[in-house]
Amino acid sequence: MSSFAQWTDGDLILVCHLQPKASKSEFAGLHGDALKIRIQAPPVEGKANTELIKFLAKQFGIAKSDVEIISGELNRHKRVRIRKPQKLPAETGISH
Repeated sequence: MSSFAQWTDGDLILVCHLQPKASKSEFAGLHGDALKIRIQAPPVEGKANTELIKFLAKQFGIAKSDVEIISGELNRHKRVRIRKPQKLPAETGISH
């Protein structure tokens, strides 16, 4: 099990480190004990959080309403709950 990913009752809790204003939204390996995610949106008025939720929902095959930022709303370092992911992106290295 990865240090940045934890399963709880079928939900996946991810520890993420965001890099806003990237050229494209993508997974970018590890940043310490967190999964680094590049996000295209700038970190203003919640745009990066909105883009993160949209990106993770698409990558894990779930609705945006099933992605929740648990902590770190105003920080680059976040904890995110992914409810019942339908797929696990290979580039994350996460397994069930």
